[in-house]
Amino acid sequence: MGYYIGSRAIALDVPFTDLDGVQRPANWLRNATARDRELLGIVWQQPTDSGYDQRFYWSPTLAKQLNDEPAVDADGKELGYTQTGLKTQWKSTQEQIAQSLLAPSDWRVVKELEVNSSFAAAKTAFPTSWQTYRAAVRTSCNTRQTEIDACSTVDELKELLFGSATIVKTKEQQKTDDDGKGVVDEDDKPVMETVNDLDSDGNIQMIANPAIATAWPTEPS
Repeated sequence: MGYYIGSRAIALDVPFTDLDGVQRPANWLRNATARDRELLGIVWQQPTDSGYDQRFYWSPTLAKQLNDEPAVDADGKELGYTQTGLKTQWKSTQEQIAQSLLAPSDWRVVKELEVNSSFAAAKTAFPTSWQTYRAAVRTSCNTRQTEIDACSTVDELKELLFGSATIVKTKEQQKTDDDGKGVVDEDDKPVMETVNDLDSDGNIQMIANPAIATAWPTEPS
């Protein structure tokens, strides 16, 4: 499922310690030749199950590290540097996305600064719709980073960033038996269950997914 050194998985663009205890920089694996990897005992293991998201998991049952944590060796001894977690990586990605959204309109800002006599005049001349959009991009980036920080599990983070925009609306109701009677427990309390919420015609209802990240703004037309 990727590169291994001994029994330990190592990822691209993440520092690691080789079998001799030498700390290798984050770009070592990406820049190494096949011979370099061979000399350090690094091997590639082909995934045996592709039914998992390799951006978030090392294997179908092993999630990647969520938070930044001190790197340790096989004996649990700290190695003096921090291992970057998924939250930091994906917060950085939000900044890259924001930059890509702002870049196409950067020329508009430069133009107003060049053709006006002062910054105040340039800001006044700059179209309000573009000011609003660019401010919204920066706000969305900050909000999405806060939402990433609030995730407590890798599953939550994946759903936040890549979950479906809409989900089936559900409701809690009392379970019924084959005769349509309400089921109760030994204390005579109703046994509840979660079911799909249907409309009056019996169709499944959909709602906006509350677990996904704040949307990026739409560029002005």
